[in-house]
Amino acid sequence: MYESFYNLQGRPFQLTPDPRFYFGTRTHKKAMAYLTYGLNQGEGFIIVTGDIGTGKTTLVRHLFDTLDRNEYIAAMIVSTQLSAEDLLRSVVASFGLDAQAEDKGQLLARLEKYLREQFAMGRRALLVVDEAQNLSFAALEEMRMLSNFQEGDKALVQSFLVGQPEFRESIFAAPELEQLRQRVIATHHLEPMEREELADYIQHRLSLVGWDNDPCFTACAVEAIYAHCAGVPRRLNTLCSRVLLYGALEELHTIDGETIEAVVADMSSDMRPVIATSSAMQMGAGASNSTVPLEASASDKKAGKVMEGRMEKIEKMMESQDETLQKLTSLMAQLASGGAKDDDS
Repeated sequence: MYESFYNLQGRPFQLTPDPRFYFGTRTHKKAMAYLTYGLNQGEGFIIVTGDIGTGKTTLVRHLFDTLDRNEYIAAMIVSTQLSAEDLLRSVVASFGLDAQAEDKGQLLARLEKYLREQFAMGRRALLVVDEAQNLSFAALEEMRMLSNFQEGDKALVQSFLVGQPEFRESIFAAPELEQLRQRVIATHHLEPMEREELADYIQHRLSLVGWDNDPCFTACAVEAIYAHCAGVPRRLNTLCSRVLLYGALEELHTIDGETIEAVVADMSSDMRPVIATSSAMQMGAGASNSTVPLEASASDKKAGKVMEGRMEKIEKMMESQDETLQKLTSLMAQLASGGAKDDDS
């Protein structure tokens, strides 16, 4: 909707990770440096962590876009609660191989054969596990075992583990993962972008969809956006998308601080429960659409549940009364019919 109003060729602040929109903040550049270092080392594990929405997946996909496909084969899996063998099957499938096998040994043999063939052609394998905080210790140990695949002194597969902050904490706290820890060659934690980076971030994303300074974001608007989103990219994208929608609806060509505050207030109202006013309840079903958004306190919620319970009881009582009335009506009709027959006789 707002794309046509602002003559944009796409949505600049979509939430789906897209490497085309990658923006190199200081923390992302540092993470890329570690990932590149890991590739050059050709062995061990690189761990990248970050809070939800800090751009971990976009970073990895940007890395994939920079790889020379004649030199690397790259695969990525998104981890869920996988067992060690299920993880192995996911790894095998991610490289385009048949993951069906009678036992684990066949899977390992199939994967190793493929990796050696690629190595013979001068191609190195890169495996990225996203959402690695979901991996069990057994699955992580399986990852370590895969790093044992070697040709001479060269590892056949390099692994990057990407996850939320608790992943790094578990890696370095669990005694069971000592051998894996010894193979970690670098770690980096993605931080939110810094305040002075936000204006360039917004301009970068807009410019990729044909932005011609319409709308114009004032310095106050940028400051307000940062204040509400604390530099977290996903939060920024969510807010900026709503700002563009609001701007199009209001036909704004300048986005200022007041615009941001209006949108934030609008988004906050989306999160509030909508409960009926007492007058609407009294007016009955015909006026049941007369509702107002209110911030529900604990007592309000409790009262609402009590009211719902009472309404259910009333409805059941009315249903029971309807059934009773129907039976009485039927009975009276039968009696009346019988009386009429007696009169006729």
